[in-house]
Amino acid sequence: MTLPTRFQKEMHAHLSRNPQQGGPPVNLNESFGSSKSKPYNPQQVQSHIREILAKYSNGFWVSKLPQIYKELYKQDLPPEAIKDLETWTHICIVEKTCSSNSSELLLYPAKEQTSTSIPSQVLNSSSPASPAEMTPTQMRPLSNHPARSDSCSPQSPPSSSSSPSPPSSPAALSPDLKQKLEELLVKYSSGLWAHALPKLFQDTYKAKLPAHVLENLDLLSDICTINYPMPDNPKRAILYRRSSTGGAEDENCNRRSSSTSEEEMRVRSELGRRLSNHQVPQLQIPKEEYPSVLVMEATNTNTVILRYIGEGYSMAQDSMEDEMRVFYGLDPSRQAPLSSPSSGQLVAVRAEEEEILRAQICEVMPDKVKVFYVDHGFSEVISKTKVLELHEKFFKLPFQSTKCKLAGLEPFCQEPLVLKKFETMASGRILLAEILERGQIPLVVLYDTSQDDDVNINAACVKALQDKTLASPLQVNSAYMNVTVSSVCSDGTLYCQLPSRGLAKLNEILEKIENYFHAQVTSEFLVSRPFCGKGCLARYKGKWSRAEITNLHGNRVLDILFIDVGVQASVEVFELREIPPLFLRDFVSIPPQAVKCCLADLAVSVGSWSPDAVQWLREKVLNTSDCSMKVAKVDETKRSVYVYLFTDKNFHDQARSLNHQLAQSDLFKQQPDVFLTSHSPTKMSANPLSSKTSSSSDSTSSSPTQAPVPAKPHPRRTLSGPKGGGGGNVISASPPETPSSPLSFLQLPPLLELPNVGHNMDVYVSVACHPGHFVLQPWRDMYKLVVLMGEMILYYNKTEEKPLKVEKNLIYAAKIENNWHRVLVKGVLTNGLVSVYELDYGKHELVSCSQLRTLIKEFRQLPFQGIHAQLAGVKQKQWSEEASIVFRNHVEKKPLVAQLEGVQEGANPWDRKLTVFLVDTSQEERDIWVHDIMAEFAEELSNAL
Repeated sequence: MTLPTRFQKEMHAHLSRNPQQGGPPVNLNESFGSSKSKPYNPQQVQSHIREILAKYSNGFWVSKLPQIYKELYKQDLPPEAIKDLETWTHICIVEKTCSSNSSELLLYPAKEQTSTSIPSQVLNSSSPASPAEMTPTQMRPLSNHPARSDSCSPQSPPSSSSSPSPPSSPAALSPDLKQKLEELLVKYSSGLWAHALPKLFQDTYKAKLPAHVLENLDLLSDICTINYPMPDNPKRAILYRRSSTGGAEDENCNRRSSSTSEEEMRVRSELGRRLSNHQVPQLQIPKEEYPSVLVMEATNTNTVILRYIGEGYSMAQDSMEDEMRVFYGLDPSRQAPLSSPSSGQLVAVRAEEEEILRAQICEVMPDKVKVFYVDHGFSEVISKTKVLELHEKFFKLPFQSTKCKLAGLEPFCQEPLVLKKFETMASGRILLAEILERGQIPLVVLYDTSQDDDVNINAACVKALQDKTLASPLQVNSAYMNVTVSSVCSDGTLYCQLPSRGLAKLNEILEKIENYFHAQVTSEFLVSRPFCGKGCLARYKGKWSRAEITNLHGNRVLDILFIDVGVQASVEVFELREIPPLFLRDFVSIPPQAVKCCLADLAVSVGSWSPDAVQWLREKVLNTSDCSMKVAKVDETKRSVYVYLFTDKNFHDQARSLNHQLAQSDLFKQQPDVFLTSHSPTKMSANPLSSKTSSSSDSTSSSPTQAPVPAKPHPRRTLSGPKGGGGGNVISASPPETPSSPLSFLQLPPLLELPNVGHNMDVYVSVACHPGHFVLQPWRDMYKLVVLMGEMILYYNKTEEKPLKVEKNLIYAAKIENNWHRVLVKGVLTNGLVSVYELDYGKHELVSCSQLRTLIKEFRQLPFQGIHAQLAGVKQKQWSEEASIVFRNHVEKKPLVAQLEGVQEGANPWDRKLTVFLVDTSQEERDIWVHDIMAEFAEELSNAL
């Protein structure tokens, strides 16, 4: 059982302080009779053997000890130590069998050691001198060996009899001090380094921890358990809060559930490979960023058991299990029960409905065995008659049951409310997983994409900890005074703050945050791993406020929502801060204090609200804390409240409401709802989860996004085909004629530079209609476009919205699906919508006129990246839908090499058109010329007709 990397660092440091001379590989038959003696450190070896026996409390063959020792500690067991085993009665018991063969000795832990658990893994141990960094580190004890009879019971730390004993206590702890220490341990339920306790105590309570506490850790024994990961160093102790659940897990030992811990599964997996003569390959994380997964179960959110869905995973497993059912069903001799099953052995199990499943034996009992189904992630106690020998052909597929950790839930991984919410929303369902870290246990965000709106499972689980009593209850016909309108969106939606206990508590904590950050180096709290749904802090009106990440634009720019005021913003990642652990639990318990409201009797739809109406409403209600409102309707499905809003306390007279004033004015022009449809090919999607878009102009995606930079084409080679590869020299294109549009040429960006005719360029096909019309983007400048769009997001999302007169054939910035694009207005509709053409992507869209802004000079420097093109080498002018589909499947959203055949200039940059050969160079053995595919398809279609 190889130690994780994080533990190896600590072990190497430990060995450097306690050097020992390793011996050669041991031949047991010779070592017991050898008279050669080599110096070694007995205390060090005894400590290691004690740890090994803690794992194998049921005993094991002495012949296995050198192998286990070397794999665990990366060094050979000294041969002299084997001879000394019998004398170490305080450590172990050596039992001889009937045979005279010395290799058949059995090794057991000494009686006083049988209740000792395995020392904890040490995480983040490379920097032990920094208590502040180590306090939130998660400490988990390794699980017992599967052969233990109490493998389902919770682990306990070393007892005082098996751990170094600290000095006797000079005095008992005061009740107040004990309570404060217990509060700290509650916040660090995964373990806390004892040497980090003084600094944490000082930071939390602004008082010094009495020195005698660390010198007498036994004083804390009634509020926590104490674990010594390094038995020879009693000052390096880990404190665990005592669990109040007792031995409740014992009742569930025989349930069909995954009650195994993280290390137990790893140990089982490793043991299974060693106890068989066949290697089972490791399960590889899917290459895609958003794989589909089937969630099995979670005993805590740090070890969620799941299976990957798709080819090579669930499909391969189904195929293997079908083959197993046939294999074991054809030959009755293969159905004979395994004669002597042993712990850790891989077997086949006859399950329900004639299914044959792969499993690993956890524990052997007189008539039954406990097995873990390695492909399905749960344990079960079954009769020995159901256990069959696993044929070697079924060792080829990796174990399909694996684990992941849910991002953002680490501090609450074992909270009952969180686990209950997760069970309801995720267990047994197929979800989408965004992989943030690809480690042994990947860090993920799970999404349910089965509904109209994608649901962030991680964020929903955190919200389960909210205290509903800290929000003001909303009831129909109820009136509320002292309402603060914090935000007015362009579609007329408002966000209001109502007086509540939660708002008062929030303001109090935010004030403490200001003081806390004033005394701290806030750069220590930078957000290093942003993801959608993550809660953090950002500056709002000069003060720190709660925010939630709603969208990511690459690695630098992201969208956030200030959840307590309903204001959206775009910021750079370095502007965010982590919530300090001291305030995290209190922050999570307070629900968002911004209530989404709509004015009753006034439509909220595309084109209903003119910029003048929105501006009028903002001037009336923003910066006014004396508003009142009356609830007309509560819509749970849309999470909105329909209200009558007043700028005074006279809410009895509905005629005085802002609703009535707007309805009677010329500012508000009610339009019927407009349903938008688009049949043009979509550009590179910023949302990989689904193609759903929101009709609200101020909506923010709750789904993850990726930077719109495609993978680079295969490095160019000399292309094999009708056209040879060119040198790729770039020349300046001729300037276009004076445009006929109202724009002057000085207002346009420079023209995109192209290679000489006959030369090659790397391109990305953003839109493909048919071979006669598609849009290219030069790959070499894609990163410039990403930077430009990030700058546009930061600029336009911070500028105040002002009414803008939109004219046809002019260039603007337009907000489309949470990104800002450079667009050409193609038409202005009467219902407040505008038809635009995205100059960098080649896509046509309909947007609200309220989402257009003036394209400032700074954003006109980069040439427009979208270039119209047609395929060279084909004769057809009219293309069928079948041919268009074939063409799109081969080129759209793909990096290719384009060989320039001709350039047709136009009056404007967007009128320019290229004739190119498209070549797919992604395959090593040959280049694929797209025009050859289209010619072959046209020929096959003609022959068929």
